[in-house]
Amino acid sequence: MKKTLLFLAALVSCVSLLASTPRAEYPRPQFERSEWINLNGEWQFQIDSKFEGKQNKLYESDARLSDKIIVPFAPESKLSGVGNTNHMDAVWYKRTVNIPSEWAGKKIMLNFGAVDFLCEVWIDGVYVSSHEGGTSSFSFDVTPFVKAGQVAEITVYAEDKFSNWSKQPSGKQSSRESYGCFYTRTTGIWQTVWMEAVAHNGLRRARITPDVDNSQFVVEPEFYGLESGQTLVVELMDGKKKVAAKTVVASNSSIVVLPVKKAKLWSPESPFLYDVVLRTVSADGKTIDEVKSYAGLRKIHWEGRKLFLNNEPFYLRTVLDQGFYPDGVWTAPSDEALKNDIVLSKASGFNGARLHQKVFEERFHYWADVLGYVTFGEASDWGSNRVDPVATRTLLKEMADNINRDYNHPSIIGWTPLNEAWGLKPQETFWRFNDELTAMINTIDPTRLCNSVSGGAIHSTDIWTVHTYTQDPARLKKQLEFDENGYPKYLGQAPFKEVKYSGQPYFVDEFGGIKWNPSQQKDNVETQSWGYGAPPKSLEEFYARLKGQVEAIVSNPNICGFCYTQLTDVEQEQNGIYFYDRSAKFDMKIIKEIFEMPTAEEQAAKTAKSKK
Repeated sequence: MKKTLLFLAALVSCVSLLASTPRAEYPRPQFERSEWINLNGEWQFQIDSKFEGKQNKLYESDARLSDKIIVPFAPESKLSGVGNTNHMDAVWYKRTVNIPSEWAGKKIMLNFGAVDFLCEVWIDGVYVSSHEGGTSSFSFDVTPFVKAGQVAEITVYAEDKFSNWSKQPSGKQSSRESYGCFYTRTTGIWQTVWMEAVAHNGLRRARITPDVDNSQFVVEPEFYGLESGQTLVVELMDGKKKVAAKTVVASNSSIVVLPVKKAKLWSPESPFLYDVVLRTVSADGKTIDEVKSYAGLRKIHWEGRKLFLNNEPFYLRTVLDQGFYPDGVWTAPSDEALKNDIVLSKASGFNGARLHQKVFEERFHYWADVLGYVTFGEASDWGSNRVDPVATRTLLKEMADNINRDYNHPSIIGWTPLNEAWGLKPQETFWRFNDELTAMINTIDPTRLCNSVSGGAIHSTDIWTVHTYTQDPARLKKQLEFDENGYPKYLGQAPFKEVKYSGQPYFVDEFGGIKWNPSQQKDNVETQSWGYGAPPKSLEEFYARLKGQVEAIVSNPNICGFCYTQLTDVEQEQNGIYFYDRSAKFDMKIIKEIFEMPTAEEQAAKTAKSKK
């Protein structure tokens, strides 16, 4: 009788959710399967402020939770329907799902985009597994706990203890009310939850490496299981045209090389993507697993102080993007909102972004791939003690997981594991951690830049980055000068110099941050808004200051690019190019002209081209 009632409840729930499922798109566009169920929508919910939930056995099937929440939005957000911005050390979720009868005989995976911070799962009251890491995606094999054609009840416990914050990355989440450049927290589930059916010998993942110089892709597969006679078929498509195909023995040591004739390269100006189909075939010739993916053929490298994209000089015109939303906090309200942020940024003259103190969801990277937008992926390392053994181990694990998850995205050109890590004691412990991070990143992904510490306390890095919020353009230009030996006079804000600058690309990774609050200027009153330096007294003064700052950077031939702070206002921080609701704050034509100001090298190349 109990199972029948659960089935009826699940059926009613599924009918209502199909029409109103938030974030209904497939969450993993680089590795897409057809048999899946989106578990976003209404769940039971309960705050467990006294950590009594386990003692009260809230994981059992007959235990009901006191409230409701809309997943995947964190309970701090308006879109969750909860809107509680107080500290929530522990929370519980519960919902039923009808397992399709067609999934019989298959491996059934329960997937989470991200849960901050500790996650534990039960199904029908039976413990499944746990995961630590607030920004990394993870999956549980729930095949032993569910039956095809029947109802399963999923219970999720998430713990984000404030007392443990120094042991875990939290990024720009505030330890109290929002203030300065710290904002509303995120607790529990904050990305899509979904289930999918997979062949027991299907693909676990596939690493796709573009090789521009040899005009080929290299595919490295990994399988859930292996069986004699099983093969992997990989096809590379340009629309409906098959460009390349290869069949290999299905093995975790197999390597698939796909040569590409008349290759089309990926770049911000021409973001061409090849479709990739990966089919696992049994010994008797039957397709047992099919995954759809895509790939962009592009190369990023550096020679001396210059960056190159596809072997051509490439100047970084990037913007700081913190990925916060007024109604969703860390979770975009819609897939269209993710796309729109990139559209707005490109309309402002930027060719990319530094994704700041947050690991962005895969759908953002998908739109960056599609629209042609380069990014530096970053850890949310602030909040954690970066000389503490537990905290550093956690950060290493999350960084490795996220690089492996996002490796195939051509739009990502570098990784930034740490931000502004100066003044840490003991210094030797931090230096070792910095070196370990750099070595790990270069081992997992030698194809991209490792920006080991953005803005200071550098001990080992592929690119030298500095932060400066000097507001006067003339002073900024002088600050960024190089001496007669080609050595920068400004090495960052760190009070000590760990290693000597050795000729890496020199990147102004944060600058600007000009505060502009039109209502404050109009009413001539101070508000709680926050930004860098004294705010301009008029729009004309704002444009002049911004133009002067950008000109100070692009006129310096020793600098490989810039990152302006920032794309949008965030809560009380009001130094964005756009308002927090993404509406225009300025004349975007003027803004675009300023950020697209050519370097001397670009101007010379343009002149030479026009003479031809």
